[in-house]
Amino acid sequence: MKRMFTVLPFLWLLALFFLPFVIVLKISLSDAALSIPPYTPTLDVWGGWEAFRTFWSALDFESYAFLTEDDLYWKAYLSSLQIAGISTVLTLLVGYPIAYAMTRAPENWRGGLMLLIILPFWTSFLIRVYAWMGILANEGLLNQVLLWLGVIDTPLAIINTPVAVYIGIVYTYLPFMVLPIYAVLERMDDALLEAAEDLGCTRPQAFWSITAPLSRPGILAGCFLVFIPAMGEFVIPSLLGGSDTLMIGKILWEEFFTNRDWPIASAVAIVLLLILVVPIALFQRQLNREAAP
Repeated sequence: MKRMFTVLPFLWLLALFFLPFVIVLKISLSDAALSIPPYTPTLDVWGGWEAFRTFWSALDFESYAFLTEDDLYWKAYLSSLQIAGISTVLTLLVGYPIAYAMTRAPENWRGGLMLLIILPFWTSFLIRVYAWMGILANEGLLNQVLLWLGVIDTPLAIINTPVAVYIGIVYTYLPFMVLPIYAVLERMDDALLEAAEDLGCTRPQAFWSITAPLSRPGILAGCFLVFIPAMGEFVIPSLLGGSDTLMIGKILWEEFFTNRDWPIASAVAIVLLLILVVPIALFQRQLNREAAP
């Protein structure tokens, strides 16, 4: 019975991660073609050894070579890294005080505060992004409020700018930052802070000496939970950032559905996956280091 529970997660990963990865890798090593599906060669699993031999002999790396020749792709990767990195830092700056305030709130309030954090997940992600389009538009709610308060004289051009992309990403992925930090802070023993204050530390000193180091696992988990999906984000930069926002998720979409160049799109996806494997490996290494006696 124990072995069965051990095997099931591996079967899940095999079916939902490894096999799709192999399929995408195979397409990335194929050639584009005007056919259905739009690439060659296709592997006939019933064709015997000859089909496998023909398949392996026809593989090429032209798609990966093309990615290095066209500067659009590496600029999109760098732009995605920049946007995802800045968005992660902004989400941390917003999310940490929220998580900290939740742990300091009365215990009977925490359930309601947690509900407010996860409440946006009850509505469609696409609807929420469209709502931000209305809020950030030139004649949207934000500009109307600022004009009514007299803060600005003319409407701010926020929509179709990088600022709108950052707002959309921070809003969308904020719960992924708040929840792991809250989980760590909620388990922290308050007696540690009391002991630090008894030894002469002020509250800010106790925070930076006790709370911040102990909350590092939650910070790391939250940062990765925000950075990884933000890196490949497509909907937010398309709807809020406009045509000038360059992110690899938009390039991936255009290659698949506009250009119908599946080998190039698959190569873009494989490289993106390899880039994301690095922070995941670093995170796992950090977890193993902290778990070691």
